[in-house]
Amino acid sequence: MGGDYAPHNVIAGAIDALRETNNRFEVLFVGPQSIVNAELSPVQYNGFTYQVIDASQVVDMHDSAIAALKQKRNSSITVGLALHKEGRADAFVSAGHSGAVMSTSTLILGRIEGIGRPTIGAFFPSERGVCLLLDAGANVDCKPQHLYEFAVMGSIYTSEMFHVKNPTVGLLNIGEEESKGNEVVKEAHKLLQQSNLNFIGNVEGRDILQGKAHVVVCDGFVGNVMLKFGESIPGFFKSRMKQVMKKSLLMKLVGALTRSTLRAALKSMDYEEYGGVPILGVNGVSIIGHGKSTPKAIKNMVLKAEEMVQKKINHHIQEALAGAAHA
Repeated sequence: MGGDYAPHNVIAGAIDALRETNNRFEVLFVGPQSIVNAELSPVQYNGFTYQVIDASQVVDMHDSAIAALKQKRNSSITVGLALHKEGRADAFVSAGHSGAVMSTSTLILGRIEGIGRPTIGAFFPSERGVCLLLDAGANVDCKPQHLYEFAVMGSIYTSEMFHVKNPTVGLLNIGEEESKGNEVVKEAHKLLQQSNLNFIGNVEGRDILQGKAHVVVCDGFVGNVMLKFGESIPGFFKSRMKQVMKKSLLMKLVGALTRSTLRAALKSMDYEEYGGVPILGVNGVSIIGHGKSTPKAIKNMVLKAEEMVQKKINHHIQEALAGAAHA
């Protein structure tokens, strides 16, 4: 029931994932049974492996994360995550209230041993591929140890999911010098420097799109500002292009010829391609999608969840932290 266009987009996207994989797995649709069944009634959904699990309540975007936990114990988020905790589902995917998904995932699934705070990331395109930024808004205030943990989790995720051997890790700062930044960042720099990670030092905001590091860590306040700014770039370019095209017939012709090129260039900044972002650090697989998720975005979220389960991302994170503790 999560997202601006639920349940239609959620169901259509999940069915597309089943269609694309030839029913390789089973989908459990969690929500008010009558509403979900009504959406599933069309003939084109026959023959796919899914179940409908009833959850009478829905967390909407006006609910606070705490209220959702306390007052809506039979919400689709809570019931879905309980299924995961009980082992009846291997992963959980939602395009709903991100704060509620984050809080409920942490409460129900618990944290991986050695993790102080789970984190959510954001994917940024770069000149050298994809850059994973952690944290993107879950943890506004962080301790140096948290930033170190984000780096460990981000490095493993990038290595396993994007097939990057020994990913580079950068610490987001206001300058490259070790002396720059607040006390938290300075202490985090020391931890990262002493770690087994491929730490390249401090990086600045401009370095993200240039691809200086595969993983960039920062607190959630800074990360969320970066994320929201990045999300505005494609719309800004499209708006500016329309304004320029209005100036003359020649500009309109040039714009028409270059439109497909611009669309292809901006494709890597499209959230649909990545589907959603994982909550790293919880003892399970929980993925949060954009509230405006299309069927394509939902499909990619489901496929990403399956891949995370198969590659045992959490197991690798736990191994890495255990190894660091005994080093």
